[in-house]
Amino acid sequence: MEKLTADDLMTLEDYARARAQFRHQIMEHKKHRFVMLGKHARLIFENRQTIQYQIQEMLRIERIFEPEGIKEELDAYNPLIPDGSNLKATMMIEYADPEIRKVELSKLIGVENKVWLRVGDDAKVYPICDEDLERDNEEKTSSVHFMRFELTPSMISAFKRGEALTAGADHPALTIEVNVAEDVQTALSEDLDTPQIN
Repeated sequence: MEKLTADDLMTLEDYARARAQFRHQIMEHKKHRFVMLGKHARLIFENRQTIQYQIQEMLRIERIFEPEGIKEELDAYNPLIPDGSNLKATMMIEYADPEIRKVELSKLIGVENKVWLRVGDDAKVYPICDEDLERDNEEKTSSVHFMRFELTPSMISAFKRGEALTAGADHPALTIEVNVAEDVQTALSEDLDTPQIN
């Protein structure tokens, strides 16, 4: 999946005109790209379209239009686009009440390293997390984590053949296993390159 360049982005003026429709398209697109891990944790699987939306929103919010600023946003967000051998996800831990959130995040320290994906009956794949910066501290985990799940060629082949994908977590405060919906599996299989047979 190609990384984004400045040429792929709309100007602030063009984005202002297109934003409502573009946002609607992305929200529809994302419906097939998330997995709930219980009531309060969600994996949103990123791709080129979702990352373009994130960048456009950041440029809009920060009123960034100079080339150097645009490059900084591209450099920050492009690593979240899958590379063909992996799936990349943003994990959101969501509690509406700030006090409850603080308590629950303190129980979930290290949870990001205990989330997993599994293709068929293969081994669980645990993510490489938060490569941009450390998001835990001694008191609590972050409510947002970035994850990269590296899949072997045989896993990718099996997944593209239709083997089921399951997701879960093995953390004391979040132990769960869920079957990934078929429409999500179809969307995610498109993020992966078909392995070359030697």
